[in-house]
Amino acid sequence: QVQLVESGGGLVQAGGSLRLSCAASGRTFSGYVMGWFRQAPGKEREFAAAISRGGGSTLYADSVKGRFTISRDNAKNTVYLQMNSLKAEDTAVYYCAAGDMAILRTRATIEQAYDYWGQGTQVTVSA
Repeated sequence: QVQLVESGGGLVQAGGSLRLSCAASGRTFSGYVMGWFRQAPGKEREFAAAISRGGGSTLYADSVKGRFTISRDNAKNTVYLQMNSLKAEDTAVYYCAAGDMAILRTRATIEQAYDYWGQGTQVTVSA
């Protein structure tokens, strides 16, 4: 079992920045691909970013590429999502997830690839 707890959400003006954190406990954190997903009101949950077990490879949705950066600190069992140049359309509940995947592939962009999920943190961007 892996327990995931997100933090860092809040209200920010358009153009601003936020950094989300996801702290993991339980099984070996470095053994999991980590991902961030988001769900806007009335919409399906969608992929935002993912990072390989060692942190050397990343994937991003086109909608966040160039603005968001995913990183991880395996010594601290934490994954981060740095969000810059935020837009109103980034408003959503953001979830982190851990997936038992050996390498980072496009499969990491789908929810079904992940085994454990956090409870989510709200990000609201005012226009």
